[in-house]
Amino acid sequence: MMIIESAKNQKVKDWKKLQTRKGREKAFSYIIEGPHIVEEAAKAEASITELIVTEGTDLSAYPFKELPVVYTVTEKVMQELTHTETPQGIMAVCKMVEPELPRHGKLLLLDAIQDPGNLGTIIRTADSAGYDGLLLGHGTVDAYNSKVLRSTQGSIFHLPVIKGDLVTEVQKLKEAGMLIYATEVSGGTPYQELDSSSQFAVILGNEANGVSDELQRLADVNVYIPIYGKAESLNVAVAAGILMYGLLPS
Repeated sequence: MMIIESAKNQKVKDWKKLQTRKGREKAFSYIIEGPHIVEEAAKAEASITELIVTEGTDLSAYPFKELPVVYTVTEKVMQELTHTETPQGIMAVCKMVEPELPRHGKLLLLDAIQDPGNLGTIIRTADSAGYDGLLLGHGTVDAYNSKVLRSTQGSIFHLPVIKGDLVTEVQKLKEAGMLIYATEVSGGTPYQELDSSSQFAVILGNEANGVSDELQRLADVNVYIPIYGKAESLNVAVAAGILMYGLLPS
């Protein structure tokens, strides 16, 4: 068994390119790290093309339908590739997918969410709450960013997460009969007063600027979460969680 020992090895250079959005988009691939998310990817039958492991890693516990190409690297090389303080012994290269946005059910539309931790938490919560898909508008952080992927805890493989133009998609969703909610810091309708619906989309806005004026005008209802204390606003991932569960049909 050959072990890759140098960070100058061409495969290592190729993998490091996947640490940038440009590199991921060019290769149409991304890299995941750690036993849990690799296991979730295997369970979901994600398109894993390569496994990167340190010597002695036991792959028998992973539910791969078919074992991908396996590369063994030294601890030092793994450290070069990792985004965590302590390498976890396994990484995987996955092909990107291009699912379509459903035109039914419960959807989240994200308008320029920039913090990777926020996006990852929103995806994980949407998965937990049984939502049917997420659309990432222009200016939103890349869903395949390493911190986003870690924050999803594998939920990235459980529902469609796609990129698109929010204005165009909102218009199409309205034509399909979907109810569109846009969030505001204040004003509009408190979310507790909304009638329940099984077909809707919620637009969540940028951490600093909220939902754009154009999208708020397109929405059927502008909605807010009442604040009873002295805080000016809620973190967008927290607000997303409250709304996702609060808007579920009872």
